[in-house]
Amino acid sequence: MFRFDNTLHRLRSVGILEALSSILLFGVAMPLKYIWGNDLLIRPVGMIHGILWAAYVGFALLGQMNYKWSWKLTGWLMLASIVPAGPLVADPKLLEPYEDKINTI
Repeated sequence: MFRFDNTLHRLRSVGILEALSSILLFGVAMPLKYIWGNDLLIRPVGMIHGILWAAYVGFALLGQMNYKWSWKLTGWLMLASIVPAGPLVADPKLLEPYEDKINTI
């Protein structure tokens, strides 16, 4: 499931982790803070989410440079990065078709 042997696999793996961290942040940590007044999880989950988001954006740009992706594809990946759980939607629609192309390079 998680592979880090090339830029595409790194992007896809980090995208899954980033999406899960956003679900955890918005679905668990923020309700704990704003409904029950417990901000224990905000800082660690927010930090992890921020690091994963930056890595996702970085790998998307690196993929654009390494694989000569169109700016349109890179733009869609950037848009997916700001939508909660967006990489989970973007992965099968935008990145999976490149899996066979990358493996032949």
